[in-house]
Amino acid sequence: MKTFFLHATAAVAAVSPTFLVADIALGATFRLEEATIDSINDAFGSGALTAEGLTQLYLNRIDEYDDTLNSLITINPDALSIAKALDIERQTSGPRSSLHGIPIIFKDNFDTFDMPTTGGSVALEGSIPPDDAFIVQKLRDAGAIILAKANMDEWAHGGSPGGGYSSVGGQTLNPYNFNRGPAGSSGGPAAAISANFGVIGFGTDTGGSIRGPSSANGLVGLKPTLGLTSRDGIIPFSLSLDTGGPFARTVTDLAIALSYITGVDPNDPATAESEGKFPTDYTAFLTRDALKGVRIGVGRDFVGGNPEIATAFEEAITTLESLGATIVDSLLFPEEVFALRGSTYSTISDTEFKYQLADYLKTLGPEYPKTLAEVIAISESPEVVGSEFPVNTRVFERLLEAEARGPIGNPEYAAAKDTQENVITPAVENILVANNIDALIYPTSRCPASPLPGVVDPSYVCEPGGRGATDLANLSGFPDIQVPAGFISDGLPFTLSFLGLPYSEPELLSFAYAFEQATKVRKPPEFFAALPGETIEYEKVPEPASVGALIGVGTVLIGSKFFKRRQVA
Repeated sequence: MKTFFLHATAAVAAVSPTFLVADIALGATFRLEEATIDSINDAFGSGALTAEGLTQLYLNRIDEYDDTLNSLITINPDALSIAKALDIERQTSGPRSSLHGIPIIFKDNFDTFDMPTTGGSVALEGSIPPDDAFIVQKLRDAGAIILAKANMDEWAHGGSPGGGYSSVGGQTLNPYNFNRGPAGSSGGPAAAISANFGVIGFGTDTGGSIRGPSSANGLVGLKPTLGLTSRDGIIPFSLSLDTGGPFARTVTDLAIALSYITGVDPNDPATAESEGKFPTDYTAFLTRDALKGVRIGVGRDFVGGNPEIATAFEEAITTLESLGATIVDSLLFPEEVFALRGSTYSTISDTEFKYQLADYLKTLGPEYPKTLAEVIAISESPEVVGSEFPVNTRVFERLLEAEARGPIGNPEYAAAKDTQENVITPAVENILVANNIDALIYPTSRCPASPLPGVVDPSYVCEPGGRGATDLANLSGFPDIQVPAGFISDGLPFTLSFLGLPYSEPELLSFAYAFEQATKVRKPPEFFAALPGETIEYEKVPEPASVGALIGVGTVLIGSKFFKRRQVA
């Protein structure tokens, strides 16, 4: 087909020298910076790029820049050999999926059978689990390359100002401002993807741990419906609240990633509810006109904190309206929700963490702790306390608080679960249903990324006393997608959140896509310039249908010119 195409092009050029031969040749440029799954596959398909070559380019960036950013804990030593094997497989039997040969990065609480999984804790340093997490295995099966494991807030417990600190990895920086943190607890994978160290990242969210890093690092992120993705093989924080989901630089890439990680998993009973409720291809829902005729509610409880973000949020509302959405403004949650959510969240999460962590620790080798009490003993040992990266004080306090909790099912826990199920979840559902809205929007984070511990940054503006929305999505189990919405004057990004009813990810993705395509505000951080070899000029081979169309156009042009010559003669 390629030979025929070139002959046809030559024929057209011979008769019509002014015909757009360059356009037919489809010259293309691949750039690693901000590369998408589609642009990578175009380069793969042309033969201009291999998975091995792509992986090496990302390893080059990590080697050059991650000593400063400090986003990664472990780099896969077998990444290049895995990529080479996938290249051979592509040549012999074709790609497994659109993720074939795509390098991805996991937060270091996802089990990987071939690399340590530490949860950010020195207590699990070097621990290699017996097998992959369900999500990891699905992505391996799709041909993705597990490039690295990323830093995180220890045990996914926030504590350090700015987020992104652990006793294994130290402090991750924000890629847009090295005086700020990446937010937590999934700050490592978010910072790495924002800095273009990989294509897709994966984090977990128990109380905002995907959403905060999405906003702080200028990414598209998804805290999915609880039960849409399996938690099997993820170090648990609280299974009543935990979810795992992707980070990406575009909505399309996030939709592709999500398509490969859903599924019913017998090892996670919560996923049984998702059967029949997830499509096989989330990209099918991405249209530019998705906001026409939809009703978007505005969550006014969560606006304020930073004047620039508040102003930009109003501009986002105007954009949504210009795209055809009906805006339902000034929606407020009952005060009862805010009075109860803090204690409800901490009681459920602390109680479950103590016992569910112990269940996980049983799967590890005898040299690793088997209870939270043993984790605490290691964390307060002189060797750790006097080390370069001691356990964060607030994280350690939270471990002690969890250890003091009674067993799952104790009266305090039972009361908190009752509040979760009969007060908070109905309130979140009611604000969507009673107002007949398709999604509720709010700034994902009231304020930009926070300064690092000990850093005084006069440019940081975050007025006290406001309310954040993040834990409501966890307590209800509802999905929240984040999409880049702009930058404030100090160069830090922020995102817009769309919250919807359970399993409304197709609709939320479509809304985020329409907004993204109309605004296109995502830009890479400036501190990570392209390295040699990251730009590749090549000739793109068009799809067969495109070849036919181009030849058809050429034939018409040739015939038209020949007819005109006959008329002149």
